[in-house]
Amino acid sequence: MMQFCGNKLDKKDFFGKSDPFLVFYRSNEDGTFTICHKTEVVKNTLNPVWQAFKIPVRALCNGDYDSISFVLLPNASQVTLLSFLVDIEVTFLDYIKGGTQINFTVAIDFTASNGNPAQPTSLHYMSPYQLNAYAMALKAVGEIIQDYDSDKMFPALGFGAKLPPDGRVSHEFALNGNPQNPYCTGIDGVMEAYYQSLKSVQLYGPTNFSPVINHVARYAASVKDGSQYFVLLIITDGVISDMAQTKESIVNAASLPMSIIIVGVGPAEFDAMVELDGDEVRISSRGRFAERDIVQFVPFRDYIDRTGNHILSMARLAKDVLAEIPDQFLSYMRTRGIKPSPAPPPYSPPSQPIQTQI
Repeated sequence: MMQFCGNKLDKKDFFGKSDPFLVFYRSNEDGTFTICHKTEVVKNTLNPVWQAFKIPVRALCNGDYDSISFVLLPNASQVTLLSFLVDIEVTFLDYIKGGTQINFTVAIDFTASNGNPAQPTSLHYMSPYQLNAYAMALKAVGEIIQDYDSDKMFPALGFGAKLPPDGRVSHEFALNGNPQNPYCTGIDGVMEAYYQSLKSVQLYGPTNFSPVINHVARYAASVKDGSQYFVLLIITDGVISDMAQTKESIVNAASLPMSIIIVGVGPAEFDAMVELDGDEVRISSRGRFAERDIVQFVPFRDYIDRTGNHILSMARLAKDVLAEIPDQFLSYMRTRGIKPSPAPPPYSPPSQPIQTQI
């Protein structure tokens, strides 16, 4: 980032006013020059003023900062370099290479509006021939995001069901039946726990999101140093019942290292989910706006391939629902001033073969 000012610059037009600009050239190995940047004039003052601008330093001088030089203009004209800053723009992968872990949690809607899982019309129907919409959404997103988690252990939660043996309604239960350890091994483990839950719980209601959001937020609140980032996938079929509480939970979570993906399945209208997404209007609760946008909502029906190709449907879904995660991740790290840790050196095999004696 370089900022310049110009003084006593020549008027090149006989009748016109001075509208100077500054051009940067890169010197090539063959002695020629290539334009790599040209300023724009800001005409809000009598004297020309140039705005601060960025030039890729590699384009300017191939990374050798000492080789930057400036040529003075004749006739007492002055161009002054006011400031010079080399700012390295880090990427999502720089943090991953530096060891930041992505912690993935899934929360599945077990409300009665999904229909009886034993009936083919149910969104939870377990067909022996193909995945249902919940399983497809879970598999599509999970199989990609699991590659950013080193231990491949994922908490899997359900909400809106009556649990055995007493039939109490829960909006935050472990799919594997172990509330003290809701972790499942890999996405296949999550899928198995989901299928087992369908056989043991009773679908009920209402559709409350805030308990599962607060569940993940509690973990995210304990790790704010950039070493971990949390992603919650909520898969649901219907209209949310605790809108006010959910908005407050999202506003609170927006200051934490956390993102929320909501996938809507089935034919219902999802107007409330669009509001939670916050792309058009930043979500707020009781007069307090979310610090940043952390929610991405997509209706699964928009990604169903008309030819019945479920693999293609899942690929399209995964591409869109994960598209905002890197920017949301970077927005948290930048606002907190957290830089990525250096990547560990690449593994080098020993130069001499290891010999053992028996």
